Amino acid sequence: MLQWLIRLLLRLLYRLEVRGEPPRSGLVIANHQSFLDAPILWSMLPRNALWLVHTQVLEQWLFRLLIRAADYIVIDVTNPLGIKEAMAALEAGRTVVIFPEGRVTVTGSLMKIYDGPAFIAAKTGAPVTVAAIDGAVRARGFTRMQGDFPVEWLPKIHVTWFPPRRLEMPPGRTGKERRRAASEEMRRMLQRAICEARPRRSLTEAFLDAVDLFGRGRGMVEDSGGTKMTYGRLLRGALALGRLTSRLTREGEVVGVMMPNAAATLALVLGLMGRRRVPAMLNFTSGAEGLQSALRAAQIRTVITSRAFLERAKLQPLAERLEGVRIVLLEDLREQLTLADRLWLVLFALRFPRAAMRKPQPDEPAAVLFTSGSEGRPKGVVLSHWNILSDIEQALAVLDVSPADRIFSAMPVFHSFGLMAGFLLPVVSGIRVYLYPTPLHYAVIPELFYDRDATVMFATPTFLKHYARRAHPYDLRRTRLLVAGAEKLTPDVEQAYFDKFGLRILEGYGATECSPVISVNTPLRARRGTVGELLPLMEARLEPVEGLEEGGILHVRGPNVMLGYLREARPGVLEPPESKFGRGWYSTGDLAVMEDGMIRLLGRLKRFAKVAGEMVALELPERIAEQASPKYQHAALSRPDPARGEMILLATEDPSLGREALQAAARAMGAPELAIPRRIVHIEKLPLLATGKKDYPRIAAMVEERLDAGGR
Repeated sequence: MLQWLIRLLLRLLYRLEVRGEPPRSGLVIANHQSFLDAPILWSMLPRNALWLVHTQVLEQWLFRLLIRAADYIVIDVTNPLGIKEAMAALEAGRTVVIFPEGRVTVTGSLMKIYDGPAFIAAKTGAPVTVAAIDGAVRARGFTRMQGDFPVEWLPKIHVTWFPPRRLEMPPGRTGKERRRAASEEMRRMLQRAICEARPRRSLTEAFLDAVDLFGRGRGMVEDSGGTKMTYGRLLRGALALGRLTSRLTREGEVVGVMMPNAAATLALVLGLMGRRRVPAMLNFTSGAEGLQSALRAAQIRTVITSRAFLERAKLQPLAERLEGVRIVLLEDLREQLTLADRLWLVLFALRFPRAAMRKPQPDEPAAVLFTSGSEGRPKGVVLSHWNILSDIEQALAVLDVSPADRIFSAMPVFHSFGLMAGFLLPVVSGIRVYLYPTPLHYAVIPELFYDRDATVMFATPTFLKHYARRAHPYDLRRTRLLVAGAEKLTPDVEQAYFDKFGLRILEGYGATECSPVISVNTPLRARRGTVGELLPLMEARLEPVEGLEEGGILHVRGPNVMLGYLREARPGVLEPPESKFGRGWYSTGDLAVMEDGMIRLLGRLKRFAKVAGEMVALELPERIAEQASPKYQHAALSRPDPARGEMILLATEDPSLGREALQAAARAMGAPELAIPRRIVHIEKLPLLATGKKDYPRIAAMVEERLDAGGR
């Protein structure tokens, strides 16, 4: 009767919603969001369940009252798990319940997992059932969250029960290693369950949910131009810009966005998404040819930009060279806001934003980003709402970030990390963000990071290296999380941050095609020399490569893998991802080794160079050389560069070809500066394969010989 009464009260007060069926036996584990968690589970589980209770939980009066009706063992650091009694109960067919974290979360995310529960499960072979609890962390009076975390008296609570599975005892040299490995697997089980329990939503729904949760008065975004936006102002801007752009475009249309990393851009992107338009983030550094190719691939007819931005970045000539598109200036667009629009906004849209927006579906395209293909032509990467949102939720499940943090984002919005981590992750999770238009201001950014009390930064190792040189040791005093990606993290950058700031850099790995995060080192598990664990809902396979003794080509699959490519050769035709492992798999083109669930990258397979965090197809420098010296053969290669990640070299048969001629040819072609080779090596005759193609391995060996010999 007491169980029934507690469950009824939970349903009435907290609108408790339960998915799945609780087990009748075996080990039950759950994430620990609040002191309500135990009463919630107790109301659903068998009366004879054995509870392993931490002393901290007994501090709560409600649980002390309920525990009198249950069989329990008290545990803490001075009295570890009653392992024998718990194992005996499992072997007798009883239900054993434990929160593997041992304490209620103080971060809002999953915390440290103790070895005991996993050891019991693996040793007995008992089925393990995961209960994912969501919403209880916001219950005022029962949560340990402090500060400006959004709490309320009666939040809605969800509990999702997952089918039981067995946890096998992992191999290991010692018992301690085996227990630790089993604990890591239990952590992964909980992380996967937390992610899988989240509802499938669009980014628009997630944004509106965050507005409701955190309130319209919450300050959310600030940029270098001095613009400050609360959730309410951001919502107003998104509604207004969505209405204005809908007159120029149609539902489902891909709309070009050529804008800086600024608050107005964020409002524009949200507005387009809310009206079921698909913003295509144009890389204005890719040159006229690259931009034109991107426009053709995605069939873009309208490009939205800003007059102030074009003037400040000196991009007017570039915009004028674009063919077949209508250029719409944001300043002109705002002037088209009529009295009827203002009345609609105030009297209807701001009161009923869900009705004013077009409610895109989770699997609809949300954005298009561009990357270079094997022939140097940009490919449009089409990402759905759920692709991006699932990547965000997986990242939040493993990284210790919360609404108490403040993100500093200087990555451009046309970069996948800039769009996801700098724009969309903050607005759906309530984390404040400061936007800066370029990562290249090495002296300014550390000072602004300090001035804005930022705590989180995502950047490339190249940029981090330059920031470290210019920053004062106190500039990063409040930094809690520093994540590096887009290129390999070098030991000298790692050491510089440890020596100067006392900080650990967490290296991650991603691809535009994966929205973009694939794996990341986290405070819960990190290993130097790796790019961390796969995100909870991702899986990976390695394709063997002939001549490679270890590892292989990394293929990945998960909810964050793109909808497909758009190519210039087939404009507007979506090519879903597929690899040798089947549909839905994406071949990263990177060589990797999997070590205890951690990914160690060996190198790149495709002919690309990653210069200052940007991908450059090596075919483009060759075409620049051909433009400058059409009578000779040329071959572009890449090699590590401590300053920029990778450096492009040119092997040429022309003994007189210099950088001045290459720069002139690049300007004539509209090619970006990054594509111009940094070094030139003269080779009398470039070796060819029998097919007539250039023998790049032999060319690379010849180049290294000449460089070692001090050649040009």
